Amino acid sequence: MQSSLSLPSLGRDRFIVIAGLTGVIVLAWAYTAYLGLTMPGMGNMEMGGEIGMAMPVTQAWGAVDLLAMFVMWAVMMTAMMVPSATPMMLMVASVNRRLRQQDQPYAPTAVFLAGYVAMWSLFAGGATLTQWGLHEATLLSPMMVSTSKVLGTVLLIGAGAYQLSSLKTACLNGCRSPLGFVMKEWRDGASGAFSMGLRHGTYCLGCCWMLMALLFVLGVMNLLWIAALSTFVLVEKVAPGGRWLSRSSGVLMLVWGAALPFVG
Repeated sequence: MQSSLSLPSLGRDRFIVIAGLTGVIVLAWAYTAYLGLTMPGMGNMEMGGEIGMAMPVTQAWGAVDLLAMFVMWAVMMTAMMVPSATPMMLMVASVNRRLRQQDQPYAPTAVFLAGYVAMWSLFAGGATLTQWGLHEATLLSPMMVSTSKVLGTVLLIGAGAYQLSSLKTACLNGCRSPLGFVMKEWRDGASGAFSMGLRHGTYCLGCCWMLMALLFVLGVMNLLWIAALSTFVLVEKVAPGGRWLSRSSGVLMLVWGAALPFVG
């Protein structure tokens, strides 16, 4: 990559990318909010054969339940993670605009986004299976909150330790440097764009997977905690003091986890 491709370019393409990302984010948050607000009244299968949004409560899960839970996690991860990836998307769009002006191969930004969402959908699959296991072990309440202080302690201490780890720092640095990522990882074409999206998604997954696991402590569909975690991830990735925030939050999680067995 040439350094001349690194300067952000304001223009029609940039507006289109921002508008598209805004649409994706709004739709994902609307769906997540809908589930969070209507979840208490949801059942597995309504009488008469019509399928509602299958949210199993205490009964054993079936295939429809697994699929519904996967969709829930996938949409929720899109709502929470795409906002923090916006600087990277804008950087890719800026480079694409310059490449098109020079009649050179480029990497479609929408395909890059698809690769990024695909990586978080893989995480959604793992989270779904984890929730299934916790459900079968009766470690989650009907509102999808951990009923075990041991589980809560393990997740909080694990997340705190991970926040302080070198792997977390390396992944966070990758997420915080759109220019460095583009200069190092650029690939032309649709397949290249998808590959870059997967790669950037891997950095973000490495940065945030333990934070997302805390939803099992805070409430998988607790909208306030979902919004708080999403805001934390955004600030951690884009704010000047993001690295300091990451480390200080790690200490707070360790203290919280250590104190949890003695609370209540």
